[in-house]
Amino acid sequence: MNSLSPKVVEIKNLNVGYFHLPILKNVNFSVNRGDCLAILGSSGCGKSTLMKSLIGLLRPLQGEVVLCNELLWKGGKDPSPQLLHKLGVLYQSGALWSSMNVLDNVSLPLQMFTRLSKFEIREIARYKLSLVGLNGCETLFPSELSGGMKKRAGLARALSFDPEILFFDEPSAGLDPVSAGKLDELILSLKENLGLTFVVVTHELNSIFTIADDAIFLGGKNSTILDRGNPHFLSENSEHLEVRSFLDRKNLVNSLN
Repeated sequence: MNSLSPKVVEIKNLNVGYFHLPILKNVNFSVNRGDCLAILGSSGCGKSTLMKSLIGLLRPLQGEVVLCNELLWKGGKDPSPQLLHKLGVLYQSGALWSSMNVLDNVSLPLQMFTRLSKFEIREIARYKLSLVGLNGCETLFPSELSGGMKKRAGLARALSFDPEILFFDEPSAGLDPVSAGKLDELILSLKENLGLTFVVVTHELNSIFTIADDAIFLGGKNSTILDRGNPHFLSENSEHLEVRSFLDRKNLVNSLN
C-alpha cells in the first residue's frame, strides 16, 4: 500500500442501517488512491449495507462518506450526478440487460448521461470492452456469455465514465477457479495500468490474498470494524480468532474442534 497516495475514500463515524435501526456503528476507514480495500466478514454482518451507503443507494443514519474529497451525502441531499460519475459499480450478477447486446449494455450509461454522438459512444464502448478482453463480443447477448464474460462486460460498463473508484460486490461469486483467477488478474492490471482504486466486498480467499492491499473485517457481534490490515498479516497476527479463522481454514478447523 502506497502511504504517500492521497485518500480517495474517507469514512468517518458512519452508522448505517434501516428504519433508524443501525446495523453498523462507528465505522471509520480510508482508502488510498490506487489501492484495493477488501470488505470482509461473515454473512449478515452488514457488508452489503455498507456498500449501498458508499455508492449512494442508502443514506447513512450518521457520519460522513467522503469520495474524491467530496461529501457524498451533502446537507441531506442526494449525491450529485457529477460525483456519482466518478464511481463505477460491478454488481454480483453483472446486472446486464438481457434484451441488449454487449455493446449496447456498455453504451447505455453514456447514452443516458452524455451528449456524445452515437459514433463516439460506440467507439468508447468498444474501447472499454477491449480493456476487459472482450474484443469481438460486441454483438453477443448476455445469454450467450459465460459467467466470467458477464462479469467482464459488467466491468466494461462500470468503466464507461472513466471512474476514479470501482466498487465490486462479490466479483468472483459463481465463477469457476480459472475464471475467478482471470478476473483477479484483470483487476490487478487495471489497478496498475490505470491507477484505479477498488473497494471490494468478497469472501473468496484466493481473491482476497491476490488483489487486496488492505482489508477491514466487520464483526457481526460488535456491529463495527473488528480489525483492519493487510490480509496476509491479519491471517497470522490478528488478535481476533474470528478474523484468523475467516482468513485461514486451518484456524477455522481448529476453532471447531
